[in-house]
Amino acid sequence: MQWMLRFLLALGAILPAAAADWIQLFDGRTFANWIDPSKLSPPGDSWTIEDGALKSRSHPKLREDLVSKDKFGDFELEWEWKIAANGNSGLKYRIQDFATLTSANRPPGMKRFEEWPDWVLSKGLSDRSKMKPGDDNQIYVIGFEFQMIDDGGHADARRGGLYQAGSLYSMVGPAKPAAKAVGQWNQSRVVLRGSHVEHWLNGAKVVDTMLDAPVVSETLAKRWTKSSRAYELLVKQPRKETPVSLQNHNDEAWFRAIRIRRL
Repeated sequence: MQWMLRFLLALGAILPAAAADWIQLFDGRTFANWIDPSKLSPPGDSWTIEDGALKSRSHPKLREDLVSKDKFGDFELEWEWKIAANGNSGLKYRIQDFATLTSANRPPGMKRFEEWPDWVLSKGLSDRSKMKPGDDNQIYVIGFEFQMIDDGGHADARRGGLYQAGSLYSMVGPAKPAAKAVGQWNQSRVVLRGSHVEHWLNGAKVVDTMLDAPVVSETLAKRWTKSSRAYELLVKQPRKETPVSLQNHNDEAWFRAIRIRRL
């Protein structure tokens, strides 16, 4: 019986330590583990807390992601989400930079949205203090994205798998459709080790790839062009320890049960 007692004591010591590895990123009530945009200057209005969930507001005056206070290298992240009808959102990780977009720094003759953040980054024009009421204000996050979207209702999702729920946005599509009907809660997970990443959606592994794989750099080149600053950052990934962020894409989306652990 002595061996059994020692075993149970050892097990009791191990299990609490394993559970403590998880960091609860949202307590259901506050922005405690996030950079609260309403406390910045100028204050943002993209996010609120509703019924125990973080909520992205539709068409805020200053559109921006909700960014974690802590930074993470290799990690496992779990969360639940739901999206409004025709809505679009995402979770971004391995973030390389933030581009502050305003009416004043829009590049002349811009034909594609991607030209805007790339212009701002290449010219060093990111400055939140320059944002003015009435401007087309947005803080755009340069990183890799777990896509969360209404597959049946949003035009971007109808472009194909690269833009559908669970995808590594615009780079690798989900192995199979796994999202629940719009308005229902989905369970998601991202596992990142070095350059290897997995996306899980409602218990199914939908993406398993390397962030430095040829398919990733090829699709990045199509979106950003090889001469762009954004392409260089995402291919080289000089920042390995970065925050994670929840995207405000001008649509209502809800997030809860968010936890992360370092690997």
